[in-house]
Amino acid sequence: MKRILFIVFILFVFVDFAKSQTTTATQTITLTIVNSIGITFSGSGTSTGSNISLPFSTVSDYSSGVYSSAQALVVQSNKNFNVSIQSNTSNFSYTGSTTPSPTISIASSLNFLITSNATGGSLSYTSYTSIPSGTSTIINSGTAGASQTFSVTYYANPGFSLPAGTYMANIIYTATQL
Repeated sequence: MKRILFIVFILFVFVDFAKSQTTTATQTITLTIVNSIGITFSGSGTSTGSNISLPFSTVSDYSSGVYSSAQALVVQSNKNFNVSIQSNTSNFSYTGSTTPSPTISIASSLNFLITSNATGGSLSYTSYTSIPSGTSTIINSGTAGASQTFSVTYYANPGFSLPAGTYMANIIYTATQL
């Protein structure tokens, strides 16, 4: 009987040693997240859009004005945001043969309209509006996301009084986190 008990004891000890041994290791992962926002033109994928040409070549163009195609922009932000618009100066720059150079106000001859809005935000304007030389918010409380898009169309109608030449202005869009 002692022998049987001894054999049973040895079997239990052997089985216990034969079991798999386990151990664990722990590692802490820390994400350091900073606020980030970007605005780009979808056509170029950069913050510089393509040049838009609005030719005035017929009497109808002068009397009715000329429209651009839609210009799509993309906002990427990890927080809600506003988008504003402004021109870089109050007047168009002029290249041509007339001296002195004519002065044409951007606000009086160039308008914009947001033709599509997938930012989750509300629009400040719903019809063609002049482009100011100062900052004007055009999208309020856009929703954070990787591809918040909107499109803008321009309308120019400077009238009949300007001499031939090239008139240029830079339009600036700014996305600001809330």
